[in-house]
Amino acid sequence: MTGPTRNERDGVGLMSRHGTRRDGPGGRSGPLSRLTDGLLAGAVATLARELVSNLDVAVRARPMSDTHQRAVQRLAEVTRVSLGPEERAADRRAGLGPVLGYVNGVLTVAVFAAATFWWRPPAPVAAGIVAIGGMLVADGQLAALGVTNPRRWRAQDWLEDAVPYLAYSLTAVAALDRMDTLRRAGRSPGRPR
Repeated sequence: MTGPTRNERDGVGLMSRHGTRRDGPGGRSGPLSRLTDGLLAGAVATLARELVSNLDVAVRARPMSDTHQRAVQRLAEVTRVSLGPEERAADRRAGLGPVLGYVNGVLTVAVFAAATFWWRPPAPVAAGIVAIGGMLVADGQLAALGVTNPRRWRAQDWLEDAVPYLAYSLTAVAALDRMDTLRRAGRSPGRPR
């Protein structure tokens, strides 16, 4: 009789050769499962962030931000990639701008999930880390490209940025916690009983 494989012993494999779940520390599956959970939680959290942001635009009848579109333009300039004639370039910026925001949102939570595989901070701490991390990734990128300067923002600007990221972080942490609970109960997230 042979012992468990290295992956099974380390909790990397989702299922053992006998069809039972091989969990890592604390009943969690391996790091790859945690990364996948992070991608899913990031997608849900990014949806929450966008909903809150767009509801703010609708309620206060304020203009939509074009910072992501300007970031796409700046990235195109830096990388010397042509977006085409201006009419087409405007459409490409309009399409790629939101994609840039979605990718940032999803990947930030995925990185957080992977980084917290072995140690899970309490939910309020986790929410704070995700909110600050999300803002740093998005705003840091925009600042690095010269699209905006957060040092010149007014309190109103910070509030418009922070409230959607609060929804983002709370949603991300709730989704990750829910997936952990389902996994510990022996069920795959999203799979019916």
